[in-house]
Amino acid sequence: MKLELMPVFWLALTLGAYFFSRWIYRRTGRYLLSPLILVPALLLAVAVPMHTAYAEYASDTHWLMLVLGPVTVAFAVPIWQQRRLLARYWSALLLGMLAGSAASIGTSFGLAKALALDSAVTMSLVPRSITTPFAMPMSSDLGGVPELTAVFVMFTGVFGAMLGGVLLKWLPLRTPLARGALFGVGAHGAGVSRAHEVGGEEGSVAGLMMVLTGLLNLFAAPLLAALL
Repeated sequence: MKLELMPVFWLALTLGAYFFSRWIYRRTGRYLLSPLILVPALLLAVAVPMHTAYAEYASDTHWLMLVLGPVTVAFAVPIWQQRRLLARYWSALLLGMLAGSAASIGTSFGLAKALALDSAVTMSLVPRSITTPFAMPMSSDLGGVPELTAVFVMFTGVFGAMLGGVLLKWLPLRTPLARGALFGVGAHGAGVSRAHEVGGEEGSVAGLMMVLTGLLNLFAAPLLAALL
């Protein structure tokens, strides 16, 4: 395939895989067929035989990252919509965000050190539990590789959303606030989607927690850079 056609090819394949996976997920309701899982699997199935490196794919589809700017601005919407909930339970929400962020960053940093990963990979792994529009700038501030962070974020979200459904059956989380916070803090965008399947209020809380946790970590990035 001609080199100048590769960006068009990967763009068309990515969008086509997304719309196909969204259609099949809506028909089946099976989480393993959701876009978060099926799209990377389809792209990987094509990239490996073509010997296409991730850096090449990222370069060919770099414009997709441009939508992260408007997405970040749009995060103000759920905060405004849930302002009453935020005002009423701000202390519990803040405690949950601090505890969840500390656990995520601590386990990520500890695992990276245990595996003797280099500094760039370690700092790319640290922001894995916050949503991509916040994780990538934070990764850059810490000295990581934003594109690698995006991959870690995706895997964390998929695994967290799947595990969250299991934890709901075992943990005594009786309120929509607690159930939504579980998904929003631990599994960001994928968790919000899964929380909406549990209930509307759970999804709203998860969206709020995802945004606030991302902002909290982003503002804490300079302090983390000094500490880590």
